[in-house]
Amino acid sequence: MTENAWTRWPSREALGRTGISRPRRMLAWAVRVLVLALLLWSAFSQRHVGIWSGFAAASGVLLAALVSWAFFRTTYQHRLMPSLALIAVLLGIAVAAEATGFRAPALVLWCGCGISALERLPLGAAVPVASVGLASYSAFNNDVWLTTAATVAGMALAGYVLRLDAEARGSAQRLLAQERAARAAEAESAALAERARIAREIHDVLAHSLSAQLVHLEAARLLIENGADRERILERVVAARGMARDGLAETRQALSALRGELTPLEDFLSELVSEADGAEITVTGERRPLPAEASQAVRRVAQEALTNVRKHAHGAKVQLRLGYSAHEVTLDVRDSGGRPGELTGSGGGYGLLGMRERAELLGGSLDAGPDEEGFVVTLKVPV
Repeated sequence: MTENAWTRWPSREALGRTGISRPRRMLAWAVRVLVLALLLWSAFSQRHVGIWSGFAAASGVLLAALVSWAFFRTTYQHRLMPSLALIAVLLGIAVAAEATGFRAPALVLWCGCGISALERLPLGAAVPVASVGLASYSAFNNDVWLTTAATVAGMALAGYVLRLDAEARGSAQRLLAQERAARAAEAESAALAERARIAREIHDVLAHSLSAQLVHLEAARLLIENGADRERILERVVAARGMARDGLAETRQALSALRGELTPLEDFLSELVSEADGAEITVTGERRPLPAEASQAVRRVAQEALTNVRKHAHGAKVQLRLGYSAHEVTLDVRDSGGRPGELTGSGGGYGLLGMRERAELLGGSLDAGPDEEGFVVTLKVPV
């Protein structure tokens, strides 16, 4: 529901000092000091002023300054009744000053009350208060009526312009605070997304490396149980050690990828294929750099697919096809089928599931299943 403009306070940002430049604050304080000095000078410049009357006049000026400060505090806190009571005290001081012959201070106080009310109070209270203050100024001012009318209109306009300026500044401060909060939330979201990406990369590297090591270590265990000769067992242990070494290298590569230091995808796949017996690679389409996430997805799927071939289709021929199109990159890993290895049942079976989740996070897809001869894994990632 829209708030009534007549009962709505200027915001605390508008009534406070936040957002006011240092030169403007210094100018405001200079104006206050100048007004106070003029009030004191006008109080003591009267011919009829004696020691005690001068002391009373100075006390009245200081009291008016103290009440004005309290009025600024209560309006900042949006306390209507105390604010009205304090400005009534200021008007009363002005009346007392006029009654005792101090007309100049009285006129300044009436004008100040009118301007401050329009600037800091809800309009429903500001208009009557300003009317009383400026009407009192008009009644006791000695200038011609046209000058007095112009002065009253100018002061009313000045009070309202100050109000609009303060509200504009307050709105700017609120927008700035909202923008800072949005930026902080965006930075936090980006940090969480980056942590998730790092965790996913490290998880994929470790899952692939440990799975490959498990293949060879499980083979070594079975060979020991079956009484195989030492050379065959040593071959599996050495292979497991090589996989551990490769896992460390892949971890370093993943960290380099996170820093944007990726090797070209074609070179990576060529090196991966060269380490696998009976594997070939074909690249079609116009080659181009890929985003880090898409490139990492292709690398991990290729590694996982070749590991599965070693586990489940020993001796199979493998054909990798990397295809570039206008809007996506496709990786097709197809094997010719082979005899199941000794470790067909090893591992948790979550490798391709993790790759499918990675592809879906990027807006792509991963299909895996048997074909006429062997097994095929197809990854599609938009770029």
